[in-house]
Amino acid sequence: MPEPLASRTVFDGSFVRVDLEEWPGLEPWEVVRRHDATAVLALTPDDRVVLVRQFRPAVRRFVTEVPAGLLDVDGEDALTAAGRELFEETGYRHTSIEFLGGIYPSVGSSDEYVHLFWARTEAEPEGPVEPGIELVVEPLHRMVAAARSGRVRDAKTALMLLMVAGRPPLPTP
Repeated sequence: MPEPLASRTVFDGSFVRVDLEEWPGLEPWEVVRRHDATAVLALTPDDRVVLVRQFRPAVRRFVTEVPAGLLDVDGEDALTAAGRELFEETGYRHTSIEFLGGIYPSVGSSDEYVHLFWARTEAEPEGPVEPGIELVVEPLHRMVAAARSGRVRDAKTALMLLMVAGRPPLPTP
C-alpha cells in the first residue's frame, strides 16, 4: 500500500481529524479521517422499511435515511453496532441480520468506510425513538421507487435500497 511522502495533522476534532499529506506528483492533499460506520436497512415482517428523519447540520436540512452510526465503542464489531444503532434510534430490534457490503462514501477526501447490513425486525418497536429523530416506516417497494427516481438524497440509503431490490427476502423467524 502506498504511503505519502509526509503527513501532518492540521485539525483534530471530536468526530474528524484532517491530515495534510504530500504525494509525488500531487498538490498537498487534505484527508479527512473518521471512525468507520455501520448502517442497517431494516424491514418489518410486512416489508416496510424502518427509516429515521433527522436534521443534518452539514446540509442544513432534515434527511430521511437508514439508521446508522459510528464504530466508536471500543471492541464493538460492525454487526453488533448495527443492531445497537437500530434499537437506539428506532426502538426496533432485529430478528435476523445479514451483511450487504461496504462502501467508501467519499474516496476523494475521506478514509471513512461504512459497513452495510439489512435486517428483519419485529412488527412493532420495543423501545422509544431516540430524541431528535422522527420514525418513518414506508413500504419497501415505495422506497425503492423513490431511490430509482433520485428522490432519496442520502447516498447510503439510496444504495442500500437498490441493493436489496429484487433480492430474495430475508427469512422471517
